[in-house]
Amino acid sequence: MKPLELALEYLNIFFNTGNPDTLSQICQDDLQFEGPFYRYRTAEDYIAALKSDPPLQADFEIINQFETQSAACVVYKFTKPGVATTMAQLFEVRDGKIQRILLVFDSGAFQK
Repeated sequence: MKPLELALEYLNIFFNTGNPDTLSQICQDDLQFEGPFYRYRTAEDYIAALKSDPPLQADFEIINQFETQSAACVVYKFTKPGVATTMAQLFEVRDGKIQRILLVFDSGAFQK
């Protein structure tokens, strides 16, 4: 899959399927995840965290998206009860799988 296809599949799994285990099919084992609240250094650790604290009642609406040969970026409106904010995720790809995810958003939206 191309980087943008992988990014959109990731978002579909994250927000719609309720099955984070399937992320292992599109992520490298040594996945690096970095966001305002958490950092993970393996896909296994990241998936375990999603399983223990799933993103319940969360949704997204894409604002913009683009890709290069080795990366994709998706900017979207994130919503869940009591929270609405713009997020951006940069997905870096290696050998047809996501190797690094950088999640950027204003964490203050979650502290109300």
